[in-house]
Amino acid sequence: MSQFFYVHPETPQVRLMKQAVEIIKDGGVIIYPTDSGYALGCLMDNKRALERICQIRSLDKKHNFTLVCRDLSEIANFARVDNQAYRALKSNTPGAYTFIFKSTKELPKRLMNPTKRTIGIRIPDNAIALALLEELGEPLMTTSLILPGNTSAEFDPEEIRDQLENQVDLILNGGYLGEAPTTVVDFSDDEVIILREGAGDLTPFQ
Repeated sequence: MSQFFYVHPETPQVRLMKQAVEIIKDGGVIIYPTDSGYALGCLMDNKRALERICQIRSLDKKHNFTLVCRDLSEIANFARVDNQAYRALKSNTPGAYTFIFKSTKELPKRLMNPTKRTIGIRIPDNAIALALLEELGEPLMTTSLILPGNTSAEFDPEEIRDQLENQVDLILNGGYLGEAPTTVVDFSDDEVIILREGAGDLTPFQ
């Protein structure tokens, strides 16, 4: 049975963030709030935790995973970001966007798209997520908590607890969230492509 932390949505308790990071570093799978619903997360280099996430969501190896980062300084280690893309990210993060980039050699191969060798990057506009990442000190491997048969991310932490408390190690309750998928912007080719229109404003990329 997972632990269940009630976290203040604007001023997350440092004690709870430290406990959450301990669980993550011990190989745990967590559920945490973002600005686009709840998400599953684990350490980048934890193969077993990633397999557990894939089982929960019924994902195959072709799924496009995302790294959630605390700031732009972390991104260049795992994604190839040119000056144009960097300026775009600087102006629009934190925010409800997922940016697709070609990955660097530092990224574990199991996280990159097997054919395009790309990775999704996010800096979410959510105080709990950012506090967790700050305490962790590295990006979190993540994917939206979209259960098999559904099309949108879960947003009610109490319902999530009912369904998944025996399948994850920790649920961070950051309150009831709205249903708003991210806008997905692909920077992996010469031309910038909008792959999905979501909560993030499209204007800067048109």
